[in-house]
Amino acid sequence: MKVTGFTFVRNAIKYDYPVVASIQSILPLCDEVVVSVGNSDDNTLELIQSIGSPKIRIIQTIWDDSLKEGGRVLAVETNKAFDAVGADADWAFYIQADEVVHEKGYDNIRAAMQQYRDDKRVEGLLFNYVHFYGSYDYVGDSRTWYKNEIRVIRNNKQIRSYNDAQGFRREGQKLLVKPVQAEIYHYGWVKDPALQAQKQNNSHHLYYGNNEQALQERLLTGEFDYGMVDSLALFKGAHPQVMQSRIAARNWQFERDISRKSFSFKDSLLYWIEQKTGKRLFDYRNYKILK
Repeated sequence: MKVTGFTFVRNAIKYDYPVVASIQSILPLCDEVVVSVGNSDDNTLELIQSIGSPKIRIIQTIWDDSLKEGGRVLAVETNKAFDAVGADADWAFYIQADEVVHEKGYDNIRAAMQQYRDDKRVEGLLFNYVHFYGSYDYVGDSRTWYKNEIRVIRNNKQIRSYNDAQGFRREGQKLLVKPVQAEIYHYGWVKDPALQAQKQNNSHHLYYGNNEQALQERLLTGEFDYGMVDSLALFKGAHPQVMQSRIAARNWQFERDISRKSFSFKDSLLYWIEQKTGKRLFDYRNYKILK
């Protein structure tokens, strides 16, 4: 069984992406990792080269900056990286530049890839997500945050990145997947508030760049306000090993009274049901789970 990882990144230093940890977190599971490095305003290429793993194969791309609607360029760049995965790979392991696979799930991931390798019905593996917010001590626990997403896909080039690269589709259809008991930690909302504001503004350009009014309504000045969140819970686990040095270097403070909630009546009711039963009703799923 051959597994090839793939990811894309641009301006990782400028916007403080934990991409080194992201790549390091999948290296033990992959025979090769394709890293698509976009034209950057910083030393992102050198940063990726500094990881120093012989498994890493770098390709360089030019982003189409005219694609400034709905984050479409992110899917385009994902597909470039996926297309560089060799035909001899059975599975392709996708990771985004602000995601880290926790090592406690490695055995389960390996076992699932081996178990479903020859079962062509299975087009992907579905991971559990933990979304950090504000600091490494808090997680989002409301419906704002997706609970699951596909991160291992069969090496079938009919599969394409969907919309803004959160998930995948095959010829427009949702993929058939099997859940795997493994967690991906999402750190996209954890960084210095000034850097978070810069990152958010960059994202707004990718999503609303063709609509000047919508863009101007969203652009931030000053630091990002982490207080604008509906619900948080304290994180009681352990972070992945590859994140420890980054966590130790944190240089800002964020605290939140987790009893504070900001819900509509409907969302408050759905939140209560989920907390009591563990079930998230009426949740959107960008996949179909095989029974």
